[in-house]
Amino acid sequence: MNLANKLTISRIILAGIFILFLFIRGAGAKFMALAIFLAACITDYYDGYMARKAGDITSFGKLMDPVADKILILGAFLAFVEMEIIPAWMVMIIIARELVITGIRILALSQKKVLSAEVGGKHKTISQMVAVVSILIFLIIRDSGFGARYMEYFEIALHIVMIIVIAMTLTSGISYMIKNKDVFMGDK
Repeated sequence: MNLANKLTISRIILAGIFILFLFIRGAGAKFMALAIFLAACITDYYDGYMARKAGDITSFGKLMDPVADKILILGAFLAFVEMEIIPAWMVMIIIARELVITGIRILALSQKKVLSAEVGGKHKTISQMVAVVSILIFLIIRDSGFGARYMEYFEIALHIVMIIVIAMTLTSGISYMIKNKDVFMGDK
């Protein structure tokens, strides 16, 4: 197993550790969750970079890299729903988009086509990572007791960030579907 694939596996492991720290009380645990999440995000960048640089792109990496991303991001958003920080409908939109796009990719593979990620999808992922980091910073501030009188403004800002994430999620998903409509519409 090459280094890039080991980094991908480490992201899945880090996702579990991240969730563990997220549910431990106190600002210190939330700070550790933030550090772990950032480390996992760094592995997301470097696993692809190293595989391309070494010319060692594997089928395992092509499959597991996006799976690891989804485990990390969706795990975070589902935890935030459990913590009553973001509404469930927002996460349902994110999950639905991921399932639809994954379904299109699987259908394309059955037709011997490989669909690559688009720029819009990469921007969507970055917006989701920014949202998770923003929520983690909010939790650190909240749990540390600083800025208690500004919590309402922080919550409004987080909802605005999440609305942007939802808009990017929908836009990238619709764009992907339009670009690849021949895969599921039967056009030749």
